[in-house]
Amino acid sequence: MMAVRAVNSCSFFRSASSPPISAVRCRFFTFRSSSLRRHPKLGFLFPVLRPEQKFFGHGSVWSCSVHSLVDIVMEELEFMRKRKRVCAASKVGLTSSGKLLEDKLVNRAMEKGLLLEFKKDSDRVLLAVAQRPDGKKNWMVYDQNGVTSSIKPQQITYIVPGIENFDHAGISNFIRKAQDNLDPALLEFAWVELLEKNKSVTTEELAEMIFGSAEPLESYCAHLLLSKDELYFSVLETKGSRSLYGPRPTVQVEELLQRKLAREAAEKELQEIVQLLKAAKAMPLEAKPPKSSWIVEDKIRHIIESLESYAIDACKNDEQKKTAGVILKAMGLTKTASSAVNLLIDIGYFPVHVNLELLKFNIRTDHSDEIISAAESLLAESSDPDEIDRKDLTHLKVYAIDVDEADELDDALSAARLQDGRLKVWIHVADSSRFVQPGSLVDREAMRRGTSIFLPTATYPMFPEKLAMEGMSLKQGEICNAVSVSVVLRSDGSIAEYSVDNSFIKPTYMLTYESASELLHLNLEEEVELKILSEAAALRLQWRLEQGAVETGSLEARIKVANPEDPEPIINLYVENQADPAMRLVSEMMILCGEVIATYGSCNNIPLPYRGQPQSNIDISAFAHLPEGPIRSSAIVKVMRAAEIDFRKPIRHGILGLPGYVQFTSPIRRYMDLLAHYQVKAYLRGDSLPFSAGQLEGMASIINMHTRLAKRLFGSSLRYWILEYLRRQAKERRYRALILRFIKDRIAALLLVEVGFQASASVSVGLHIGDEIEVWVEEAHPRDDYLALKEVI
Repeated sequence: MMAVRAVNSCSFFRSASSPPISAVRCRFFTFRSSSLRRHPKLGFLFPVLRPEQKFFGHGSVWSCSVHSLVDIVMEELEFMRKRKRVCAASKVGLTSSGKLLEDKLVNRAMEKGLLLEFKKDSDRVLLAVAQRPDGKKNWMVYDQNGVTSSIKPQQITYIVPGIENFDHAGISNFIRKAQDNLDPALLEFAWVELLEKNKSVTTEELAEMIFGSAEPLESYCAHLLLSKDELYFSVLETKGSRSLYGPRPTVQVEELLQRKLAREAAEKELQEIVQLLKAAKAMPLEAKPPKSSWIVEDKIRHIIESLESYAIDACKNDEQKKTAGVILKAMGLTKTASSAVNLLIDIGYFPVHVNLELLKFNIRTDHSDEIISAAESLLAESSDPDEIDRKDLTHLKVYAIDVDEADELDDALSAARLQDGRLKVWIHVADSSRFVQPGSLVDREAMRRGTSIFLPTATYPMFPEKLAMEGMSLKQGEICNAVSVSVVLRSDGSIAEYSVDNSFIKPTYMLTYESASELLHLNLEEEVELKILSEAAALRLQWRLEQGAVETGSLEARIKVANPEDPEPIINLYVENQADPAMRLVSEMMILCGEVIATYGSCNNIPLPYRGQPQSNIDISAFAHLPEGPIRSSAIVKVMRAAEIDFRKPIRHGILGLPGYVQFTSPIRRYMDLLAHYQVKAYLRGDSLPFSAGQLEGMASIINMHTRLAKRLFGSSLRYWILEYLRRQAKERRYRALILRFIKDRIAALLLVEVGFQASASVSVGLHIGDEIEVWVEEAHPRDDYLALKEVI
């Protein structure tokens, strides 16, 4: 079919100097596929003319029944070549045998007025007229864009033959005529003949062959066809700006043709996908396709998955990276992760405030059907092996104090004043291990998660929600299973006596920190137990400080986002003061529980995750000159050393001022706390301990990795939403900022008091640590983690 395409194009015999097309005396043919025959020499299909069809040849009319169109075209070509032979020979210097009189690859010497093609850069090739030498080898040229520049000899890709003193004003017209005269089908036909004769050609020889002329325009057209050809010819030899071309073998051409067709099909498919993406991008938000629609069709899903992987820098292979890059380039975007993120947001696949780190770390946000089913079975079938040994503490008034949106209630508090005036407190902890056993399916899943993940937008619980909320969690007014730690305090706040028991409790109040603080402020007689808890917390704090504890309380931001999938979700910001009476009360009781469990484990040789924190490098007196509160706490935190864990015996926790400490009060949300419960509960029952110290250590290395990741996710998500909150505020809003320390020169670390957020800004000369200034938000870009504050002068 290649020869047929060449003729049907009606440009085979045409050149700039050729007569009108009617003088060539060829007509179009229409034929059915059933009238095709294969040429015996070339192997291509050609049409067979019916008897009534006429074909006009060289001055005579043929009426034929079976005649190869390829043969006819060959004859016509030969006729044209013969007609031009003498003229062409004189122009290109051919002998009677058709051979060049001189070496085919001899370069023409550079001189003024030559028309040449040169490489401007890796992507552009331009036509220009030589003006004058520039140094020993370079030439100044005037190109098609009207720009004069100096070029090196190696930049010249072709010198158009037969031209002297070309007027640069005619370059544009010359290019237009050349473009009008190009027909790649001509190469295909020439390839057939040259392959059969096993001949190579220069551009001028090809011009004479396909155009019947080696005039400058035809030679340049032949050069363009050959230099851009990817199928039929390859460069055999190059000297300077001249090249010799040879026809590729048929097998190679067929292979290249298949590749070309595949590329064209892929390009067509790419353009269809790009148009689909552009259409979705242009749609209003409410009309964009749902996320699920992008993953129905395989080829679209592959594109989206590649873009998503590129967006979070998690491409599984080079193919994904290449696919994403191709799409971004086709969309006119830079090949960056942020471009991929924005594109996926613009088409509606990602929500505007997508949490990229959740995707990047492949965080499990849901529990599998298998785990949920197993959890529901535990709720339905679980028996209480400790029922007969549980101490009934339902007579106690029990306060559960937490943030207002807490779903998992792990702990609650009770208190009483003994007859001798000493204070007794109870820390009740939800008995999660009543439902799960070490090694069970639900337990293994909880260990893989390590902790519940708390984000401003959602909570991803360690246990399936129904098990955590309905089974394990403490509930107001209902009898609940707990592990209760009771402590009698001496007047100085130290522990006089303690006990650890399985228990029944009946929570009386579910209070937020705000409501608990209000009750404490009201000092109601009917809530004397809450007052005793506050008194006990004050004693404990004083005792710990005397033991070398370090105060690290500060202002902290807490954010809850009501509708995170919306472009403009509702952001609720709370600033928590760690010195708030209710928060101080709860934290002191949790610390007290940790000290008791460490002491209990030490006395009974129970392997537990004993936590400690070295204090040897902290000289508290060195910070005495700093104001108490956030400023002093910030300075101390900067020099604190990392916590350590020992699984055999307690180690000193210098920051808390304790001889030993075990986290025990959050078994629903922290797996390390649950491990402590497994160990203590087994000891209380008199059973063998489920884990040795070595086993605990091995498990802890995995759990701590997940815990650190959860902490990182919380921190980055909180920061994102604080920046989004600040971005939305009115530009004229001013914020109080406390200078915590100086980072470099006049760049200070600041605490935004109304936001509970630390940032940095340049401040005026003369200000000191502890001074309060006013700042305003110049820029806030949460996706780029960028905040620019300016001091109000």
